[in-house]
Amino acid sequence: MRASERVYRTLREEIMHGVLPPGHLIAEVEQAERMGVSRTPVREAIGRLLADLLVEPNTGRGVVVAPISIDNVHDLFEMREALDTACAALAARRADPTVFHDLATRFEAAHQRLATGDAEVQHYYDLVSELDAAIDTATDNRYLQQAQASMHSQLIRVRRLSKTNTARLMASAKEHEQIARAIAAGQPDLARAATLVHLHNALAAIDEAATEPHHEATTP
Repeated sequence: MRASERVYRTLREEIMHGVLPPGHLIAEVEQAERMGVSRTPVREAIGRLLADLLVEPNTGRGVVVAPISIDNVHDLFEMREALDTACAALAARRADPTVFHDLATRFEAAHQRLATGDAEVQHYYDLVSELDAAIDTATDNRYLQQAQASMHSQLIRVRRLSKTNTARLMASAKEHEQIARAIAAGQPDLARAATLVHLHNALAAIDEAATEPHHEATTP
């Protein structure tokens, strides 16, 4: 693996999973010393992170990890509406139905586990990521896949800043089940509509959390 790729992957993972929080300074010299590389690979990696919108220029040296605000989340969901619905519809036309029948069954089971308190939130998020990956693969469109990869990086950051709301997770599991079933049935319009419902409900939960400090929301 090239040094710049290794630095990029390391910093990206640290940003996505909160090791480097919003506002954290990323300076070339310090990162080069930490990772045992020259400044050039770090500079190249930072350029890619800027393109991913994971960092932004700093008034002084280096860059800082991009903040996450409610305005940023709304912008993200505008992009999700365009991309996720298109991908779901394409997947319904092109997917192997058995893959999505299986995912729908697993989301149904996840809903039951969440209802009884037996499910671990991270395992549920892993299942959501599996559905996302299956949809991306089914679209068979590398341009959409590249755009989705960038968006998913942002979504993981939003999700980590959200609190766990079991009721919202249960509803989300049913919404994902419906998306998977629509794709398995080969119904593009239904897959698009199910995706829109999920995005609307997820954003509504975020807005509610932003206006009610004691309310907890989750963004799956």
